[in-house]
Formats: sequence, C-alpha cells, structure tokens
Amino acid sequence: MRLFSTPQLNPARSSGWRHRWFHIIYHHDTRPARDFDLILMVAILASVGVVMLDSVQRLHHDWATWFYVIEWVFTALFTVEYALRLLVVRRPLRYAFSIWGIIDLLSILPTYLSLFVPGAQSLLVVRALRILRLFRILKLTRYIEESGVLMHALWRSRRKILLFLFMVVTIAIIAGALMYVIEGPERGFSNIPASMYWAVVTMATVGFGDIVPHTTLGRFITSVLILIGYSILAVPTGIYTAELAGTMLRGEDISRLDHRGCVICGHEGHEHKARYCNRCGHELPRPQD
Repeated sequence: MRLFSTPQLNPARSSGWRHRWFHIIYHHDTRPARDFDLILMVAILASVGVVMLDSVQRLHHDWATWFYVIEWVFTALFTVEYALRLLVVRRPLRYAFSIWGIIDLLSILPTYLSLFVPGAQSLLVVRALRILRLFRILKLTRYIEESGVLMHALWRSRRKILLFLFMVVTIAIIAGALMYVIEGPERGFSNIPASMYWAVVTMATVGFGDIVPHTTLGRFITSVLILIGYSILAVPTGIYTAELAGTMLRGEDISRLDHRGCVICGHEGHEHKARYCNRCGHELPRPQD
C-alpha cells in the first residue's frame, strides 16, 4: 500500500541552480539538505502551534493581529517552498497531483481563500494538515507501507464485520422502538431515531445521560442493553485480530494478492494471475488490471 509514497521526480536540469535546489529540497544526504529539512520542520511545527493557539478564544481576542501577521509569514514561506518544488522538477504536474503536492497546496490555500471568499475563515483549520508534511521530512512513510498488512486483514474480515454491524443496528432499532413505546416523548424518547441514538450510546457503554429511562421496564431494557454492549464490544476486535494473525502466520505477500472471491466457496486472497481457486479449484473471474 502506497498511500503516502513520494513520486519518482527528476531534476529539471542536470546542472545549474535547479539541479542544486532539487537535491537540497528532495534529498537528505548533504548539509544544506539537512539544514533545509530542519528549518522546514521548525516552520511546520510553529505554524501548527499558531493554528492551535488561534483557536483559543481568549488568545484570539488578545493576539488576533499578531496571529494574522505570523500566519501570513508562514504562508509566504510555504508558498515560496511550494513554488520551488514545482520549478526544480522535470514534471511539475506530476508532483502537483501527488498526495504530497496536494497536502502542500492545502496547507497554503485556505489563507488565500480567506481574502476572496466570504466565510472561508472556517477553512483555516485545514492548515493543521501541515503536520502531515513531517512524515516526508522524517522519512516516516516507510512505516506506512506496513499499513498494507492491516488493511488487507480488514478487507478479508469485512463480511464478518458487516454482519456484526447489521446485528448491532438491528438491536438498536428494536430497542429504540421498544423504548419509544415504553417511555414515550414526555421522558425524552421523542421519536424512534432519538431512541435508537439512546440505544447505541447505551450499548457502547458511553452513557451521556441526556436521555434516561424512568420506568421499571425501561431500566430493565437498559440493563440488558448494557450487558449486550459489554459482550459485543470485543466481537469486531476479535474478528479483526484473528484475521490479522492468520495473515501474518501465512506469511502472505499482500503486494501479489488481489481481492477476487471465488463464486463457489467465497475464498479470497489469490495470486494476481491465478486462474483457479486454490481451495476448490473453480475458475476465478479475470483480474481487474
């Protein structure tokens, strides 16, 4: 899985300032490149800190002007960096439409939109996405490759988890309808959807307390739902853990597997070029290239 993989970019020139800046920006093996990464990392952390502090109403009221000026300084800095990244590569559009290019653009775009679009100030929280850029600087993307194993196990257990969720929804509907009849609107159970919300909160053992039963029968149903909640909370975790353990024990190379299911036995996880099911031998659908 390559969710945050960096595209293979080449310098726009084999020599000159573009070549030099390409190695400073995209490489990490020289002193200027490491200094660039360090400065960029400090700027990202500081800008995210400003976004967080600006969300505090008291600080925003006292320091709004300073926060505004500092934010524009960071925006100008990241704009120059984004422009440099586009200038020094041979295929700018390839970088612009990569996941990192989109994140870089989203980190500066809200500030500019706030000048022209009324109400765009609410989009300024998107600037917190700048923290994702640390993944590239600290080379944390290599660990995201391991998420492929987790996603593969989740995909293989999807039918069991969907069945479990369907069961939970069914219980919530039945319990919500019962509580709507037993307690009634005068006790907070104004309609069946609101009663279903209460049932989900009760099964999750959260207990907000905004809607509570008052009758003896309603409290009895609440007690049953709480016991059901304790018993079913571990079900999806157990399903997923068992599938993950099975995947790791089998040592499957997930990069070579696809999700074609056999129409006879339902088995999945075949080789990408496999023609027949490795469990029952039935012919498989053609792979989607």
